[in-house]
Amino acid sequence: MSEMLFGKEHVQRYVETDGAEGHDWQGTTVAILTTTGRKSGEKRSTPLIYQPYGDAYLLVASQGGAPDHPLWYKNLSADPEVELQIRGDRFKAHARTATPKERPDMWRTMTATWPDYDVYTTKTSREIPVVVIERA
Repeated sequence: MSEMLFGKEHVQRYVETDGAEGHDWQGTTVAILTTTGRKSGEKRSTPLIYQPYGDAYLLVASQGGAPDHPLWYKNLSADPEVELQIRGDRFKAHARTATPKERPDMWRTMTATWPDYDVYTTKTSREIPVVVIERA
Protein backbone atom coordinates (compact mmCIF):
# COMPACT_ATOMS: atom_id res chain seq x y z
CA MET A 1 0.00 0.00 0.00
CA SER A 2 2.80 2.44 0.79
CA GLU A 3 3.89 2.36 -2.85
CA MET A 4 0.39 3.20 -4.11
CA LEU A 5 -0.20 6.47 -5.90
CA PHE A 6 -1.65 9.27 -3.82
CA GLY A 7 -4.61 10.02 -6.09
CA LYS A 8 -7.59 8.32 -7.74
CA GLU A 9 -6.38 4.79 -6.98
CA HIS A 10 -5.84 5.78 -3.36
CA VAL A 11 -9.41 7.13 -3.13
CA GLN A 12 -10.86 4.00 -4.75
CA ARG A 13 -9.03 1.55 -2.47
CA TYR A 14 -9.78 3.64 0.62
CA VAL A 15 -13.51 3.83 -0.14
CA GLU A 16 -13.76 0.14 -1.10
CA THR A 17 -12.06 -1.00 2.13
CA ASP A 18 -13.43 1.65 4.55
CA GLY A 19 -9.90 2.90 4.97
CA ALA A 20 -8.34 -0.48 5.82
CA GLU A 21 -6.16 0.32 2.80
CA GLY A 22 -5.10 3.93 2.54
CA HIS A 23 -5.82 5.41 5.97
CA ASP A 24 -2.30 4.74 7.21
CA TRP A 25 0.12 6.24 4.69
CA GLN A 26 3.85 6.92 4.98
CA GLY A 27 3.76 7.28 8.75
CA THR A 28 0.70 9.51 8.92
CA THR A 29 -3.09 9.30 8.46
CA VAL A 30 -5.24 10.06 5.43
CA ALA A 31 -8.89 11.02 5.05
CA ILE A 32 -10.94 11.39 1.87
CA LEU A 33 -12.35 14.88 1.33
CA THR A 34 -15.21 15.27 -1.15
CA THR A 35 -15.92 18.77 -2.45
CA THR A 36 -18.25 20.09 -5.13
CA GLY A 37 -16.49 21.44 -8.20
CA ARG A 38 -16.99 25.21 -8.30
CA LYS A 39 -17.23 25.19 -12.10
CA SER A 40 -18.45 21.68 -12.93
CA GLY A 41 -20.74 21.06 -9.96
CA GLU A 42 -19.36 17.51 -9.86
CA LYS A 43 -18.27 15.77 -6.67
CA ARG A 44 -14.46 15.51 -6.38
CA SER A 45 -12.71 13.25 -3.85
CA THR A 46 -9.14 13.83 -2.72
CA PRO A 47 -6.95 11.87 -0.28
CA LEU A 48 -5.43 14.28 2.25
CA ILE A 49 -3.34 14.02 5.38
CA TYR A 50 -5.47 14.92 8.39
CA GLN A 51 -5.25 15.21 12.14
CA PRO A 52 -8.00 15.40 14.75
CA TYR A 53 -8.17 18.70 16.59
CA GLY A 54 -10.70 18.79 19.42
CA ASP A 55 -14.05 17.97 17.81
CA ALA A 56 -12.77 18.98 14.37
CA TYR A 57 -10.25 17.72 11.82
CA LEU A 58 -7.41 19.62 10.18
CA LEU A 59 -6.18 19.55 6.58
CA VAL A 60 -3.44 21.60 4.91
CA ALA A 61 -3.86 23.15 1.45
CA SER A 62 -0.16 22.87 0.63
CA GLN A 63 -0.05 21.38 -2.87
CA GLY A 64 3.61 20.69 -2.11
CA GLY A 65 4.38 24.41 -1.96
CA ALA A 66 2.98 25.19 -5.42
CA PRO A 67 2.35 28.89 -6.12
CA ASP A 68 -1.44 28.46 -6.25
CA HIS A 69 -3.96 26.85 -3.90
CA PRO A 70 -5.03 23.28 -4.73
CA LEU A 71 -8.31 22.82 -6.59
CA TRP A 72 -9.97 21.12 -3.63
CA TYR A 73 -9.30 24.23 -1.52
CA LYS A 74 -10.74 26.51 -4.20
CA ASN A 75 -13.80 24.26 -4.36
CA LEU A 76 -14.46 24.30 -0.61
CA SER A 77 -13.86 28.05 -0.52
CA ALA A 78 -16.72 28.39 -3.03
CA ASP A 79 -18.92 25.76 -1.33
CA PRO A 80 -17.88 24.90 2.23
CA GLU A 81 -20.36 22.02 2.56
CA VAL A 82 -18.18 18.92 2.13
CA GLU A 83 -18.00 15.25 3.02
CA LEU A 84 -15.14 13.68 4.94
CA GLN A 85 -14.36 9.99 5.26
CA ILE A 86 -12.11 8.71 8.02
CA ARG A 87 -11.81 4.95 7.80
CA GLY A 88 -15.43 3.73 7.55
CA ASP A 89 -16.94 6.92 8.96
CA ARG A 90 -18.36 9.12 6.17
CA PHE A 91 -20.03 12.33 7.26
CA LYS A 92 -21.23 15.68 6.01
CA ALA A 93 -19.19 18.58 7.30
CA HIS A 94 -18.51 22.29 7.04
CA ALA A 95 -15.05 23.47 5.97
CA ARG A 96 -13.44 26.77 6.86
CA THR A 97 -9.99 28.28 6.81
CA ALA A 98 -8.33 28.62 10.22
CA THR A 99 -8.32 32.16 11.57
CA PRO A 100 -5.00 33.98 12.07
CA LYS A 101 -5.36 33.38 15.83
CA GLU A 102 -6.05 29.63 15.44
CA ARG A 103 -3.52 28.92 12.72
CA PRO A 104 -0.19 28.78 14.64
CA ASP A 105 -1.27 25.96 16.97
CA MET A 106 -3.08 24.14 14.18
CA TRP A 107 0.00 24.45 11.94
CA ARG A 108 2.16 22.90 14.68
CA THR A 109 -0.32 20.02 14.95
CA MET A 110 -0.03 19.35 11.23
CA THR A 111 3.75 19.72 10.96
CA ALA A 112 4.11 17.25 13.83
CA THR A 113 2.52 14.60 11.61
CA TRP A 114 4.02 15.80 8.27
CA PRO A 115 7.18 17.90 8.78
CA ASP A 116 7.46 18.59 5.03
CA TYR A 117 4.72 21.22 5.41
CA ASP A 118 7.41 23.53 6.81
CA VAL A 119 9.57 22.81 3.75
CA TYR A 120 6.65 23.63 1.44
CA THR A 121 6.40 27.14 2.94
CA THR A 122 9.89 27.88 1.58
CA LYS A 123 8.74 27.08 -1.97
CA THR A 124 5.86 29.56 -2.20
CA SER A 125 5.04 33.15 -1.34
CA ARG A 126 1.43 32.31 -0.44
CA GLU A 127 0.39 31.51 3.10
CA ILE A 128 -0.54 27.83 3.06
CA PRO A 129 -4.05 27.53 4.52
CA VAL A 130 -4.97 25.22 7.36
CA VAL A 131 -8.52 23.97 6.84
CA VAL A 132 -10.83 23.14 9.75
CA ILE A 133 -13.45 20.47 9.05
CA GLU A 134 -16.41 20.41 11.47
CA ARG A 135 -19.20 17.83 11.40
CA ALA A 136 -22.46 19.26 10.10
